[in-house]
Amino acid sequence: MSSMDLATLGPHERRAFERVKVALRGRFMLEDRSEHPCQVYDMSPGNIALIADRIGEPGEKVIAYLEHVGRIEGVVTRTFEGGFAMTVLASERKREKLSVQLSWLVARQKLGLAEDRRHDRVAPRNPFTSLRMDDGRSYECRIIDLSLSGAGIEIDVRPAIGSQVTLGTMRGTVVRHFEEGIAIEFASLHDQEELDQQFSS
Repeated sequence: MSSMDLATLGPHERRAFERVKVALRGRFMLEDRSEHPCQVYDMSPGNIALIADRIGEPGEKVIAYLEHVGRIEGVVTRTFEGGFAMTVLASERKREKLSVQLSWLVARQKLGLAEDRRHDRVAPRNPFTSLRMDDGRSYECRIIDLSLSGAGIEIDVRPAIGSQVTLGTMRGTVVRHFEEGIAIEFASLHDQEELDQQFSS
């Protein structure tokens, strides 16, 4: 949907937080536990407008998994042609983190960066580790490159973008697929000492 007018979302959904336009892919789960792909049209720490083929009903609980952001819980507030708006149910700390993430995403889009390259990527001394999914499944993988904020790994499986995973002991989100594997963004920045301890032996 390319012509959605933000005014149709209503001022009551935008009054608490400023919405920003960010093109993030992801998936969401409705109360019937069905999962569907989506794309963020705009977002604030308190509200999200999602473009999707399947539309939730007002009042329905939603769990969304968004690239660079991770898991978001909320409630559908209203629908529009080609999607729906939802509130974000989160603690004050989580909202503050979302605000920082959104500021970074907006700055990245303005600079035209394909991905975060603020941190140098290196090949770890021991590239072999495991990737664990939220459901407990674990897969052997090889780290292609590693930075303070994420990693590229060679792996046979392709978890959906937005999936929450653990690389070694480090939590992260799948943000991209490529021919050899996937790219992961860590849930928080790690210092070089942590990376050396995790992937040096």
